[in-house]
Order: sequence, then structure tokens, then C-alpha cells
Amino acid sequence: MIAAILQQRRYQQILTDVVRHYIETGEPVSSRSISRRHAEPLSPATVRNVMADLEEGGFLFQPHTSAGRVPTAAAYRFFVEQVAAQATASPEDRQWIRRELEAAETPEAVMERASQVLSAVSRGLGIFISPPLARATVEHVRFLLLPDNRVLIVLVASGGQTRDKLIRPERPFAQSELDHVAAYLNRHYVGWTLEAMRADLRAQVERDREQYGRLAGDALMLCDPAILGDSDERKVYVDGAAQIASTVAFTSQEQLRELLEAIEEKDQLIALLSGCIEAPEPVHVELGLEKMSTAGKHLALVSAAYSSNDRGQGTLGILAPMRMHYERVITAVAFMAQFFSENNDQGS
Repeated sequence: MIAAILQQRRYQQILTDVVRHYIETGEPVSSRSISRRHAEPLSPATVRNVMADLEEGGFLFQPHTSAGRVPTAAAYRFFVEQVAAQATASPEDRQWIRRELEAAETPEAVMERASQVLSAVSRGLGIFISPPLARATVEHVRFLLLPDNRVLIVLVASGGQTRDKLIRPERPFAQSELDHVAAYLNRHYVGWTLEAMRADLRAQVERDREQYGRLAGDALMLCDPAILGDSDERKVYVDGAAQIASTVAFTSQEQLRELLEAIEEKDQLIALLSGCIEAPEPVHVELGLEKMSTAGKHLALVSAAYSSNDRGQGTLGILAPMRMHYERVITAVAFMAQFFSENNDQGS
């Protein structure tokens, strides 16, 4: 029944018109409003019969007997796959996104600006997640000795990722020793990933303890994941929590609280966007996110992966009400992922 309905061009066109009209207005759609905007001259009665069939097929529902009809998740899925996926970013959006990102002065400011741009596109939550630190390439390492013998580790990785970590090492160091270790790392391991660097240092310690033991051992200790934190840790930039809280229909304050707590939980956002890395399509769209929160059934996630010098993948996306302008959102996410991949490949 459902497949047969959508094989008919008239049904596809009317369903597309209903979804577009509802996205634009937020009001239940009447058969009269569709007959007026439909390219093919159709009577309201004809449109009403088609909409009744679409409702029976699970694509529309009628919130009240006297009201028009509203798209279901299945209708949005059809619209995303058959209509929005064919869209391309407008020249205005391309210029605006590029201008906003290029105006940021540091790599981290660029990532923060990206989440703000994504939020502005969607009336929802803009999310930008960096690749794992362990798979980022090392650009510079520095160790600073403090008066109480603690050491400040400053690590700069590719893409502008930085980590400052204050530690108390197993033994006291002199600043000259720390400078010696940092010089060794910066001389031999620039362009290496943290994972590869640790593995090589470990191999040196085991291979020639007399020549490398002390130096490599100190370097291995200072760059240990237990000191620097979880090597799979990613930086998460989020913007638009207030926006999404004001646009989603909540049945209770508890639903709102639950959603805001889920947004604050960075690991949950990372897990949520990880699906786009394995997805076959360049932009992954997920409709209905009950696994996130009880309010998640009203939400949709549009996400994409971007490459970072072929050594890891980051993700970016938009979490917004299911009633969103999919053509603009999907094309903006795709263009931004392309922007970061191309700029990372060029070493910027």
C-alpha cells in the first residue's frame, strides 16, 4: 500500500507540498491550501482524497478532526531522501559560511564559530566535534616547571587542538631536563600522531635501555595517556541550547530538563554523531531520537564527517526540531564538512 502510493507522481507531489507548507508555517495543512499552490490544477476534493490515502499509508496524521494534516516521520524521510538530498547550497550560504569561518583568527575559534553558524542555519543546536586527540599529529610540545615541582604540559596538535595539563610527575625535574625532553620530542616526532609517538618511545626503551632508557622513559611518562587524559577525548563545541529549548514542544518541564541534560553530556553528543562516520551517504539524517531523551521523538539530527589530514575524522551536525528547512540544513552541513576537509588537507 505505502510503496504503491509513492510510485504515483501525483501523490509524491502532494506529499512534498504538504511537507513544505508545514515546514514554512507550522500549521496543519488543508487540502484547499495545497490545491492553490499545486502546479497541476486540482480540486480541493481531489487533494483531500489523496491526503486521506497518505494518512492511511502513515505519511500524514490529523491532530484534530476539524484541522488539516501534519507530516509524520515517514513523510519527512520521503522528503529528505527524494527532495532535500538533491538540493545544493545557495551561493549566498556558501559565501556566508566561508566568510564566517575565515574570520576566526585561531583554529579553535574556527571550530567554535562553526557550531554557531550551524545553529544559526537551523534554529537548533549546532555541534562541532574534533578528531580524537590521540590520532591528531603533534606540532609542538613544551614542558614548564612550576615552583612546587609540578609540570605544565603544553601540547599543540594538528588542526589547532591544544591541551594544557598540570601534573605532578613521579620524580622531580629540573627545567633543563624538561627542555631536553621537549627538544627531543620536537626534533623527532613533529608530524607523528600521539599513538605512534608513544609506541615508538616504548619500543626505544625496550630496545636500548642504556642509550634511550632515561630520555625516552621520561618522555613516555610525561606523554602518558593517564596524565594527558583519555587519548580518545575530543573537543566538543555546542551552540544554540536555548534556541532548541524554545522551539521544541515539551509536554512537561521534566522533558525539557532531560533534553538539556542530554545536551550537556558531551559523550552522548559524540555517540550521537558517530553514526555519520559509518553511514554510506555524505550527510546522515536521523529522524526521531528517542534514545537521546523522551523529547527526542520530535527531533532530527543532520550530520557529516570531515577528514583531518587522513589521520582521523571529526564530525559536525545540527540537532533541531523535525520541522526544519532540510534543504538548507543538509546543504550547509555538507558544505561545511567539505570546507574543513579541504582546509585540513591543505594543512591550514
